[in-house]
Amino acid sequence: MSAAPLRPLDAPPLTSSDPEYYTSDRRFFGHPRGLSTLFFTEMWERFSYYGIRPLLVLFMTAALLDGGFGFDRQTASAIVGIYAACVYLASLPGGWIADRWLGLRRTIYYGAVLISLGHFAIALSSVFSKPAFFAGLVLIVLGTGLLKPNISAIVGDLYPSADARRDAGFSIFYMGINVGALIAPLITGYLGERVGWHYGFGAAGVGMVIGLITYRMRAGSTLGPLGVLPSGTPEQQRTVRNATMIGAGLIAVVVLLAMTGRFTINPVAVGNSMAWVMLGTAVLYFGYLLVFAGLDTNERKRVAVIMVLAIFATIFWAAFEQAPTSLNLFAADFTDRNLFGWEVPILWLQSVNSFFVITLAPVFAALWVTMAKRGKEFSSIAKFSFALLFAGLGFYIMVAAANKVIAGGGDAVRVSMWWLTGSYLLQTIGELALSPVGLSSMTKLSPRRFVGQMMGVWFLATALGNLVAGLVGGHVDPNNLAQMPQLFQRTAFSLFIAAAVLALMIVPIRKMMGEAKH
Repeated sequence: MSAAPLRPLDAPPLTSSDPEYYTSDRRFFGHPRGLSTLFFTEMWERFSYYGIRPLLVLFMTAALLDGGFGFDRQTASAIVGIYAACVYLASLPGGWIADRWLGLRRTIYYGAVLISLGHFAIALSSVFSKPAFFAGLVLIVLGTGLLKPNISAIVGDLYPSADARRDAGFSIFYMGINVGALIAPLITGYLGERVGWHYGFGAAGVGMVIGLITYRMRAGSTLGPLGVLPSGTPEQQRTVRNATMIGAGLIAVVVLLAMTGRFTINPVAVGNSMAWVMLGTAVLYFGYLLVFAGLDTNERKRVAVIMVLAIFATIFWAAFEQAPTSLNLFAADFTDRNLFGWEVPILWLQSVNSFFVITLAPVFAALWVTMAKRGKEFSSIAKFSFALLFAGLGFYIMVAAANKVIAGGGDAVRVSMWWLTGSYLLQTIGELALSPVGLSSMTKLSPRRFVGQMMGVWFLATALGNLVAGLVGGHVDPNNLAQMPQLFQRTAFSLFIAAAVLALMIVPIRKMMGEAKH
């Protein structure tokens, strides 16, 4: 691996107004100091996101006397699915706003402000009830859409294109994501379950405020001019600004009408409609690319492979993202969380996945490199098949756990935490074989002029998977035990079938792609 390009000895000294002053810096473990700013900002943003997501379904399904909303489980789970899907979908206009109007830096700042306001609105919903709660969710969705894609873009700007530190820099950055996801449920779960729901929500907001302050105080000195200026012309800036204002106004009107009871929203029906709209959008877009986009034969083949990966990624995420819904409810109702006489908070089990990601990610990185050196590298299709297989095994374990609960008469039996831990381990193995590989494949296979849009397709697949997970994740119910193993069994078999279909496609796709990387 080569080092960052060296400056000529006779070059003039760099000043703080020169972008290279910041990109050539090595004061953060050999990386630019700006990476530390982005690392901690993203860590606290993910702390806030993963701190409330699994808490939402427990809070909304809790009885009114217990401080919750008393929603049925399917409604609460559908709301969580819609919320998670919208978070990913909002990244598309968020990137557009940064590129063409505000610039990366200002967009990230405004996003962090909106996320903070959203968390505190939810925390204060104990006073203002449902209107504040749902307004808070909307603010978090909008803020995350502004922050999430653009903070990753600035990480890329920290490194010149020939700088070999880039991949390692992204690895450090993504470690921050998982550190935030690891510690969040430990804090918000304990406060939310043992002290009060809104203390948990408030703690997530405090975390985001820490991230906001960190970013505000350090961005100028560690990032300099990076990400300040948008790429849009003045005319483009006006167009995007006007479109954003109109869109924000329409969202505000819909939220106000819903808050005042002018119309009632059925989350399950909305979720189902959203799923079909998103699926139809993907089909139309791929049809356009394959027929009308002027691609050559090789580019069409690559787009076809991307389409296959997107379809099976959606299936994977529809299972994997049941962690905050069906698996979270299973932990609440049917898991013996007693540890040396102390009951482990429900949300603490949500940290298991992040712990496994942190510990296993270096192992998988080394595995792929070793296999490549030996000429035995798996194709993207093979890795996806591997991922689906292990996710299926993770849910098949839960079939046995659910049947054990039913055999004991439901409430009379609570199974060991090792069932969920084993399930999360297998699912994490699948995630590590699919998520980074999918991101890499989008950039490698995309026609050059459609790279950004292909990343949008990946976000769309992830959003659709989250939505489906929410729609099916509410079927873990003490009052209807029979449907619980059926849910896990259907999920496992769907994953097994998908893995088998993909495995059968490995050779045909390799032949279709010829010598192209896949």
